[in-house]
Amino acid sequence: MLRSLQAAIVDLDGTMVDTLGDFEIALNRSLTDLDLPPVTRALVERTVGKGSEHLIRSVLAHQLALPEVKGLANVCDARSAENLYEPAWQRYQHHYLAINGEFAAVYPGVAEGLQQLRDAGLQLACLTNKPLSFAKPLLQAKGLDSFFAHVFGGDSFERKKPDPLPLLKTCEALGVKPTQALMVGDSSNDAQAARAAGCPVVLVRYGYNHGEPVDGVDADAHVDTLTHIAQALACKA
Repeated sequence: MLRSLQAAIVDLDGTMVDTLGDFEIALNRSLTDLDLPPVTRALVERTVGKGSEHLIRSVLAHQLALPEVKGLANVCDARSAENLYEPAWQRYQHHYLAINGEFAAVYPGVAEGLQQLRDAGLQLACLTNKPLSFAKPLLQAKGLDSFFAHVFGGDSFERKKPDPLPLLKTCEALGVKPTQALMVGDSSNDAQAARAAGCPVVLVRYGYNHGEPVDGVDADAHVDTLTHIAQALACKA
C-alpha cells in the first residue's frame, strides 16, 4: 500500500503531541473564572477530539450537573451551559494561548516517523480539529512545523472531522486523490472521516479516542508509534 501513496495527512492532538496537560490547565483556569469546580484529566481525555467548541460545551454541561453545583443558590437559567458558553470560550482562548504547548509533549517516535514518511516521498499535511490559531504555534513550539506543506484546523473548513470534508479539502490542497493520501490519527473521528473520504487510515494506540480502545476502530493498521507505519503498510496489498 505504501507505494501507492503520495501524501500523509496527520492529526495533531493525541497523534503527534500529548496535549492533555494544556487542555486541563486552560479549562480549569476558565472554569475558575466562571466560579465552577475543576475538571479531572480523565474527563478531558474522554471529551477531546471533536473541536474546542464541543469540548467546552461538554465540560460546561458536566460541571453544571455536579451535585455541589446544582445545589448552589446561584444556579439559575443564567447559569446554563448555553448562556455560559460564550464567556467560557473567550476565557478558554485567553488561557490556552497563554500556555499553548507548555504542558504538552511530543510523543516518542513522532519526528522520526514523520521523517520516514517524507523520505518515502510523501507530502505531509497536518489536519486537526484544534483551532488553527492554536495548532500552528503548537507545531512551531514543538519543532514539527517544518514537516508540513499545509496545516489546517477545525475552523479552516465548514465542517470538522469526522465529516470527510476536511480530508477532501486537504487532498485538494496537496493535489492528490483521496486514495493516495494516508490519514494518520488516534481516534474514531479520524477513521470515520478517512473511510468516508476514501482515504486509507492508520491509527496510533497511545492517543485519546474518547477513552475507548482504538484497536476496536476500523482502520488499515494500528501502530504503537509513527515509526511503525511503513512496516505496517508493507504488509498490506
